[in-house]
Amino acid sequence: MATFQAWVVRCCIVSALVCTAALLCVCVTFLLPTPCAGGAFKQAAVAADSLLCSQVGRDVLQQGGSAVDGAIAVLLCTSVVYPQSMGLGGGSVVTVRNKTGQVTVFNFRETVPRMFRHNLLDECTTTAGKHMAGSQWIGVPGELRGYEVLHQKYGRLPWSKLFEQSIQLAKEGIPVPPFLGKLLHFPAIKSRVESSALCEVFCNNNKSALTTGDIMKFPRLAESMEVIAGQGVDAFYNGRIGRHLIQDVKDAGGTLEMEDLRSYQVRVVDPWTVPLGDTFMHIPPPPAGGALLAFILKIMQGFSLTPRSLVGEQKVQFYHRYIEAAKFANAQRGAIRDPFFNSKTSADHLLDPAFIQHIRARISPNTTHPDAYYAHTHMPPLPDRPGTSHVSVLDQEGLAVSATSTINHLFGGTVYSARTGIILNNELSDFCGRADFLKPGEQPPSSMTPAILESKSGGLLVLGGAGGSMITTAVALSLINHLWLGMSLKEAIAAPILYVDSKNQAVVEGLRALGHQVGEMEYFFNVVNGVEKEKGCIVGESDGRKMGMSAGY
Repeated sequence: MATFQAWVVRCCIVSALVCTAALLCVCVTFLLPTPCAGGAFKQAAVAADSLLCSQVGRDVLQQGGSAVDGAIAVLLCTSVVYPQSMGLGGGSVVTVRNKTGQVTVFNFRETVPRMFRHNLLDECTTTAGKHMAGSQWIGVPGELRGYEVLHQKYGRLPWSKLFEQSIQLAKEGIPVPPFLGKLLHFPAIKSRVESSALCEVFCNNNKSALTTGDIMKFPRLAESMEVIAGQGVDAFYNGRIGRHLIQDVKDAGGTLEMEDLRSYQVRVVDPWTVPLGDTFMHIPPPPAGGALLAFILKIMQGFSLTPRSLVGEQKVQFYHRYIEAAKFANAQRGAIRDPFFNSKTSADHLLDPAFIQHIRARISPNTTHPDAYYAHTHMPPLPDRPGTSHVSVLDQEGLAVSATSTINHLFGGTVYSARTGIILNNELSDFCGRADFLKPGEQPPSSMTPAILESKSGGLLVLGGAGGSMITTAVALSLINHLWLGMSLKEAIAAPILYVDSKNQAVVEGLRALGHQVGEMEYFFNVVNGVEKEKGCIVGESDGRKMGMSAGY
């Protein structure tokens, strides 16, 4: 009997243990995070112009770095992988949202130096696609000083840690990426590189431009990065690297002085916040291009867009209205000026509901118009040239960074500092067509618009683009696609700026019937990179047209 009772007790104990284990399994199942579908990430994501640089940013985040640490590491990497777009000789606009929801804009774009050619704007070209090269166009670089300010406020890893992978890439060399290889063999760009000091790093032993897959190295840039990583940015703004840079600029006929570097200051300002239905968009104020982006979106919002807007004749009407809105926005680019130097020039009216309604009413449903219909003058602003780079980062603590960086035109003004390995910008050419004279310290107007959007449901979207004046239309259409036309972030970014290819011939003919001209450009970039967090999952999307890919974990 005792043996039977002991057996019963043991059975009860075993049953209890089994039930407890099952209950624990159920609890663990409910407590474990639900995996994110479709390649989405759970903790953090980086969307840059190249997979390599996205991975560099991801690695920094996984090592305990913040989104700002990741963004700085990505931009340093991009200065090696895509040096035609941005680098230490340029400047950036960065929008940051901290984990409490506060948004701040850090503007460290280039500025007009103290000394410059007083007839410089007489040299502006009105020829579309004409590159304005030369040392006379160089603005005071703000890139590194901006990294310093951002890192001091939001950085978590040591400053030198952010440089490690980029220094290694610059030293050891990387294969020329297909996108850059293609650019180097456009006749105009190939000739520009082969006939300038850039040939030192972008040509082979035969003095011919490198091709895709060739190894390109940046030994001087690696040395400069090592010094800056170890000594801080004062080595650039008040030290040996800066002195070498200035000497190379002077040797090239430029007017930049050490005092220009020493006196450079980063601007820290509040964003402009624009309601878009259930979403609030934070954008950088002038002289950045956020106001133009908001202007297009507010015009289009009034047409009550839905996924049905892309069906049948509605599709032609949608793109017609969008093109017209973009034309009106282009005509308003003259309002984008540095508010610290142009008190009479304001872009505030671009967000005025009455002005927006007035412009929307001027969009005719059945025709387009001559240029004078859209502009205050018969001479619209000069077109920007394709360039620039953008990175979007979101870390596991909720810090979001939207950063757009540039040396302006492709390879800047083709001025290469052989002593430092740095390619200089040609940012002063952005004043062409928009100013009558220059003022020391003034920032040029820009189309750069790194944006952060928050939805009332808790969603977060970090987005921005590259491509000169094409930034505005590229980012605007990506947002319209995603917010109102029912596209996923991937679809919204992948879509061309306009569906006017052979697969959409009906749209092409419909737009042509309304008076729109259809054509092609030699190189045309709709480059948008974004990161979105929705319902606990993070999606990172890099634009395939620059052959970029995102990374995360």
